[in-house]
Amino acid sequence: MSRIGKKSIEIPPTVKIVMEGPTVIVTGPKGELKTDIHRDIKVEQKDGKVFVVPRKEEASGNAKALWGLYRALIFNMVQGVEKGFEKKLEIEGVGFKAAVTGDELVMNLGFVNPVKIKKPEGITFLVEKNLITVSGIDKQAVGQIAAQIRATKKAEPYKGKGIKYQGEKIRRKEGKKVVSAKK
Repeated sequence: MSRIGKKSIEIPPTVKIVMEGPTVIVTGPKGELKTDIHRDIKVEQKDGKVFVVPRKEEASGNAKALWGLYRALIFNMVQGVEKGFEKKLEIEGVGFKAAVTGDELVMNLGFVNPVKIKKPEGITFLVEKNLITVSGIDKQAVGQIAAQIRATKKAEPYKGKGIKYQGEKIRRKEGKKVVSAKK
């Protein structure tokens, strides 16, 4: 039995959930998200709560694996349209900077040319000094674009220069030691 799948999802008063065949549509104050549900999983709505259950009483291995997944996806959709998600990234290094120009995030990271990342639909970038904030209603899209930004120049372990998530600890390494040659 899935521990996560068994939990019900509370529907806030500002959020509306509609099921159209295999598609679940979640609408809230921040926008609308939809996802298709696998044929082995059933979504039920009762008393202001959503329940995700396998279609057959004796759930197959595939249904057991997908049960908790779809419960988590619907929960994240409800959270996203109500509150939204955001990831913060820090830029550290001399001369490293970022700016938003139009629908692109432009970063100068010590490469020959600036790195440009196009803003996907539903995602917003905000840059304040050395802090990049990626926000949107789709948790997967926010995490994916934040990971792409971080991957352009990961923080290196010797001086800590690069891009890292806010609060992420970089394990520092000791550099080479200079040994004096005595004769």
